[in-house]
Amino acid sequence: MGDLSGITIGVTAERRAEEFIGALERNGATVRHAPLIHIVPLPGDERLRAATEEVLAEPLDLLAVTTGAGFRGWMEAAEGWGLRDPLLASLTRARVFVRGPKGKGAVRGLGLTEEWAAPEESNRELFGHLLEAGVVGARVAVQLHGSPLTEHVSRLRAAGARLIEVQPYRWEWPSDLHPAHELLAGVLDGRVQALAFTSAPASANMLDLARERGAYDELLRALRGDVVCACVGPVTAAPFTEAGVPTLQPERQRLGALVKLLVSELGPPRG
Repeated sequence: MGDLSGITIGVTAERRAEEFIGALERNGATVRHAPLIHIVPLPGDERLRAATEEVLAEPLDLLAVTTGAGFRGWMEAAEGWGLRDPLLASLTRARVFVRGPKGKGAVRGLGLTEEWAAPEESNRELFGHLLEAGVVGARVAVQLHGSPLTEHVSRLRAAGARLIEVQPYRWEWPSDLHPAHELLAGVLDGRVQALAFTSAPASANMLDLARERGAYDELLRALRGDVVCACVGPVTAAPFTEAGVPTLQPERQRLGALVKLLVSELGPPRG
């Protein structure tokens, strides 16, 4: 096990936070947990049901699955409405494209088969391949997760897709922001040596929180200086990249790989 004793790491995730924190603490780190997002499931959301019924109204040509959790959440909501079986039957007849192995696992777990999976697990690849597949006049359902991905879906519409956006979850601010403010203060005064992010909304919210406190420039100086900013992948890192903040990212976009990266970067050098 690595030795992160004396290192304080801020964890901003809500989902799988206990697993993440436990792994860091087993490596000796002190962890400050300050969720920057709250995931809200929408099984009773009328927009989600309307999107599902729109998918069922006519044969679907293409389906894009961005996350395994989001796809399974959609199926669970459809089951509650008594629409799961007709929805699966509709999706079986569509060409299915997925962003990565988690989406692939969710699709296959429900008896569907993907035509293509993005090798680098990026939305850029996924939506780019959809455009290459040809979407003019096609009915295309895009399963979103938390973020609207406006840039990508607008390109599909511009290319002539008859687009249906399906969003089983959305993000909102946590009800208690005190831990987040405390974490930000710890970064600014040097008590926190690293921040770890597992979702783009949490990354964006950290920057927004600093703006609201009038500490945006100070946060950027810290993250460009001694404070490590570690992100599970390029999508999560995007808000920081746009702000000119360097980030550490594991080769594989997995929680365990992020832990190993933090240990290797922050632990004592190996002789």
